[in-house]
Amino acid sequence: MSIPMPEMRALLRKRLRFHLCVAFTLSLIAAAAYKYGVSDPRKQAYADYYKHYDAAKEFSAMREAGVFQSARPSGE
Repeated sequence: MSIPMPEMRALLRKRLRFHLCVAFTLSLIAAAAYKYGVSDPRKQAYADYYKHYDAAKEFSAMREAGVFQSARPSGE
């Protein structure tokens, strides 16, 4: 009973084909997970925020708080 010889011919090609397929599949899964798990909820949160955002009201609140040097609060 002898030990079989290891397969040396085209071993790199076979292993490389397998690892490229696995890497490509995992990268597609990671990209889809990022898109649906991070990017889309972030876009929706920004859309919801700016749907009811009033810039004039925000400016007047900051002016009354004294944030701006060029726009004095209305009490002064």
